[in-house]
Amino acid sequence: MIFTVAIDGPAAAGKGTISKAVAAHFGFAHLDTGLLYRAVGAKVLAGADAIQAARDLTAADLAGDLRAANVAQAASKVAVIPEVRAALLAFQQDFAARDGGAVLDGRDIGTVICPDADVKLFITASAEIRAERRFLEFSAKDDTTTRAKVLADVIARDTRDSERALAPLKPADNALTIDTSELSIADAIQAAIGHIAPSLG
Repeated sequence: MIFTVAIDGPAAAGKGTISKAVAAHFGFAHLDTGLLYRAVGAKVLAGADAIQAARDLTAADLAGDLRAANVAQAASKVAVIPEVRAALLAFQQDFAARDGGAVLDGRDIGTVICPDADVKLFITASAEIRAERRFLEFSAKDDTTTRAKVLADVIARDTRDSERALAPLKPADNALTIDTSELSIADAIQAAIGHIAPSLG
């Protein structure tokens, strides 16, 4: 059975947590497509050419710690390069077409990577809520992080992701939007599962 769930949304909205839970619930494979761009971004920070790094990317490159703030910013910057996006397109589409079902989360899954996905979700939350989540995550590792800086970074990334000419961040026309600003994780996951289940018969 090929069944594809496309989950999009901005940073720290909860799409990764929801995607993993959805995949586990239905027994589907899961791909955090942002890791592909983070892996390319990490290679660029290490001195590599972005386009070559994307073309040479392997599954092993996704294994390291790619959650640092500088890697996230680098990922957002390489994601605007058309050749980088083209190089990673086939990787994502092959994953989506695997037998047994697949959940992909990112920023352009429902609009560009898998426009024919069986179910599409758009997970969002206010910039302030998302920045607070990121601040709590980062401050545990770096006590020099400030709320103001994290909020500025979140807003800058949102702007870059939503205003880029190629594959901008936006909900697919037929996506269900789930705003997690005031939702618990459990309630957000249940809303996603409840929307997907009827499509599986």
